[in-house]
Amino acid sequence: MARSNSRWQSQAFKARLRRRNASERRFRILGISAVLLAGAALSLLLVSVISNGYRAAYRAEIELDVYFDADLLGIDRSAPGASLEIPASADFRAVLRAALVERFPDTEGRSAIRELTALLSRGAAAELADRLRAEPELLGQHARVWVPASDDVNSLLAIEERTSGTEFTTRLSDQQVARVETLAADGQLKSHFNGRFFSAGDSREPELAGIGGALVGSALTILVVLVVSFPLGVAAAVYLEEFAPDNISTRLLEININNLAAVPSIVFGLLGLAVFLGFFGMPRSAPVVGGLTLALMTFPVIIIASRAAIAAVPSWIRESARGLGASPVQVVAHQVLPLAMPGILTGTLLGLARAMGETAPLLMIGMVAFIVDVPTGFTDAASALPVQIFLWADSPERGFADKVSGAILVLLILLGLLNGAAFLLRQRFENRW
Repeated sequence: MARSNSRWQSQAFKARLRRRNASERRFRILGISAVLLAGAALSLLLVSVISNGYRAAYRAEIELDVYFDADLLGIDRSAPGASLEIPASADFRAVLRAALVERFPDTEGRSAIRELTALLSRGAAAELADRLRAEPELLGQHARVWVPASDDVNSLLAIEERTSGTEFTTRLSDQQVARVETLAADGQLKSHFNGRFFSAGDSREPELAGIGGALVGSALTILVVLVVSFPLGVAAAVYLEEFAPDNISTRLLEININNLAAVPSIVFGLLGLAVFLGFFGMPRSAPVVGGLTLALMTFPVIIIASRAAIAAVPSWIRESARGLGASPVQVVAHQVLPLAMPGILTGTLLGLARAMGETAPLLMIGMVAFIVDVPTGFTDAASALPVQIFLWADSPERGFADKVSGAILVLLILLGLLNGAAFLLRQRFENRW
């Protein structure tokens, strides 16, 4: 006994113990450092995206006293208000130009008037036309109207906000900057909530561009992915886990499914291009094609997650059901699948989240096209949110930088909701045996 105690009290043992404790401390420090580094990187990303992205939900607007001149617009003044028809040749740009010149009467010369009109967005005339259609009684009347400012004015306001009065560069001339400062001082230039960003489609003008079309396109695409990949994936998982014989063919099939889950997504885009567009001749840029292509990518993920959830169901539940006379199909349908469904749904949501964030497969099937209209069906030309971000990031216009951050923020929120739903679903319905 004394010899054993002396062994534990020896200097060699104490040295080994100190080295082991030091190694554990270093390992713990490395782990904590890795977590802190990942948290710092994520925080930096979120701060960068949020600080730039929130501006996408606002746009600069100018208040003008507009006179809806029937003669200038070429509208028949004698027509009843309810049946007001605005001809395609109606020059609302001239009406806005007149309102600006009236606001700044010292503007002289065509060049100065052109510079003054450039403070307005090209879509201001269309919004003014929509206002007259909604309120035909304004014809021949004066009205205070807020119209969108140009991208340069939006950028100027953003630069002034970021630089806090220091020197900055802008494409506006000194005269235009002076006009902007005058409007801002008089309360006629303000940043208002930009509802078009969430409802409109793409546009060449940053202040008019929105993610509405991309959101609808993503929703239609993900719906196709869910309808196609979920039932087929679960059915394949049930067969492989419960009914498939244990032979070489089944093992090769399992290996191939596991390998497909690790294949780069662009390969599935090439497959979709060759099969759905080349062989079947389906329409390009359509959500149905994008959904089928992403379903091929999501299919192995759902199979693997579903098999894991089914395998986690204890064998005694199957044996008890068989002992009561249930057939193999009844055992799976009434006992195994209901108990495995939380895990299956969790894997499905994670697969859908991955599909929602994919860009490369959609680029291969042509969903990178410039789409102005919001799609209304599965075969309409559409874009997707990740592809829209890619298009805006490649645009030289300065105003699209905030749009990119805003779209990324929306995409992160959607992906966070899907992953959060998967986590809550698993926590709420997970069975512990």
